[in-house]
Amino acid sequence: MSKKVLVLGEIRDGVLRNVSFEAIAAGKKVAQGGEVVGVLIGESISGLADQLIHYGADRVATVEHEKLAQYTSDGYSQALLAVADRENPDAIIFGHTALGKDLSPKIASRLQAGLISDATALEEEDGEMIFTRPIYSGKAFEKKKVSEGILLASVRPNNIAPLEKDESRTGDIYPVNTDIKDIRTVIQEVVRKTAEGVDLSEAKVIVAGGRGVKSEDGFKPLQELADVLGGAVGASRGACDADYCDYSLQIGQTGKVVTPDLYIACGISGAIQHLAGMSNSKIIVAINKDPEASIFGVADYGIVGDLFEVVPMLTEEFKKLKVASS
Repeated sequence: MSKKVLVLGEIRDGVLRNVSFEAIAAGKKVAQGGEVVGVLIGESISGLADQLIHYGADRVATVEHEKLAQYTSDGYSQALLAVADRENPDAIIFGHTALGKDLSPKIASRLQAGLISDATALEEEDGEMIFTRPIYSGKAFEKKKVSEGILLASVRPNNIAPLEKDESRTGDIYPVNTDIKDIRTVIQEVVRKTAEGVDLSEAKVIVAGGRGVKSEDGFKPLQELADVLGGAVGASRGACDADYCDYSLQIGQTGKVVTPDLYIACGISGAIQHLAGMSNSKIIVAINKDPEASIFGVADYGIVGDLFEVVPMLTEEFKKLKVASS
């Protein structure tokens, strides 16, 4: 049975995040041949709508207002509910990002609907969409479905492949006007502490450091390797607690949960808290001087050695490979 699905596009610094396109791919599956309507919320964002259509959306609704320049749950929930009221969708799909994790339960509560959060896969069984999501810090998985009412779900970045971009696709782009009011949160200033470059939560390659990096300067060779691989730098909680880096880089149960194609753990022992945030990475490479380190238990490849010797060697070899392939 075909369905109408709303998909929230997420914008950061004037650019659509990749998880928006992954959410559209999930929305296409949920629609089962029906219609996928992208939703963009912000200020002066209609110029991005074509990208959602190129990645599979059939139409795009834009809600533009000066009060939506910065994300607030009050403002965005009013905007998204205005679109939902107009479209009357069967499902709404979010990215499982900081924004999605904050907004989706509020929308679910307002619509009195069920919410499946942090989905890593979805498939059709007997005409119903079954979502797979991790539980117990990634040690097990459960399958869930919404049996009645509107379906709300958030998808974890880097788990559902986006559709191939087709710039020949066209679709209706239309504004939804609504009065944004009663915003209780006022954004005075945005201070970014995340590293420049690739977004950690969406990075295909992550080079992460633990207490073994020994200092703030110890992250420099990790950053060099990440730059060569086009990836991002992350950290364990131990490295953050030791003030080697900012907590915005923390990966783990109380930090970011990531699923890159390649995760290189440098000087990370492999505490359960950290494994909860990266154990579902597609390929894990561990570098540690201690051959008994727990991280080797989840690694696909292990290198027993000093990270300050191994990482620069890897960087040089990858540089040679890039030169040879160019």
